[in-house]
Amino acid sequence: MAETSMDQVGFPELRMGSLEVRLAESAAEIDWAQALRYRVFYNEMTAVPTPEMAARHRDFDVYDTECDHLLVLDHARADGSGALNPDCVVGTYRLIRRPAAARVGRFYSSDEYDIGALERFPGEVLELGRSCVDAGYRTRGSMQLLWRGIAAYVFQHDIALMFGCASLPGTDVRALAQPLSYLHHNHLAPPELRPTALPERHVSMDLMPRGEVDAKRALVELPPLIKGYLRLGGFVGDGAVIDSQFNTTDVCIVVKTDLVTDKYYRHYERSSGRDAPAA
Repeated sequence: MAETSMDQVGFPELRMGSLEVRLAESAAEIDWAQALRYRVFYNEMTAVPTPEMAARHRDFDVYDTECDHLLVLDHARADGSGALNPDCVVGTYRLIRRPAAARVGRFYSSDEYDIGALERFPGEVLELGRSCVDAGYRTRGSMQLLWRGIAAYVFQHDIALMFGCASLPGTDVRALAQPLSYLHHNHLAPPELRPTALPERHVSMDLMPRGEVDAKRALVELPPLIKGYLRLGGFVGDGAVIDSQFNTTDVCIVVKTDLVTDKYYRHYERSSGRDAPAA
């Protein structure tokens, strides 16, 4: 995690009761995040691990040592001396900026999408991924804390655009016709920001005519994470992608960070008593 020490400087203290959100500070804490990811993705959601992942009970890839890892920690799970342990990590998000992607050679989403339009974006960009929360912590408060952490990171690095693959459960696109068609007709990214599923993996999202889409039903069927992105003004790319390893159907989400930073500026002003920096 090449830039963690620098990124920790100035990162605000964000607490809610016994919960804290911050960046991982060591290889051990990254390992704890990978353990949580394994429990959620492979044990709970029945993704298919590689033999090495199954042996280690960890979800990992080449990006993990190069990027930042946002953690939600429950200090109530610490030992008697207050020392943290693997069970303390109850939520995580993986954050990949241009320098980390350059060290790996690409952004993670490029395995599924042509993201050239996003890579050419003149401002700072951030790829989000590997989002998961322990089953016992999927509450509004926990998710708000995780998003406050993302907002603080966006604020700290002057991120103008966020993107990443988000998943709908299952690989039967016919069963997902309502939500996929809703996204295609109502939230397609403008051409200058539109990722496109790679030709060999492209699955049409235009499965139903606009007039036949039941918006209320589609929103009920969308995962909370995708609805959260939409509330921030998020867009989707052209085409979905089947991810057989994770048993999901992926869409590429694009979010301009105006709403994220506006909310954080207001929080920053209230908590510090200072004027918010210029946008």
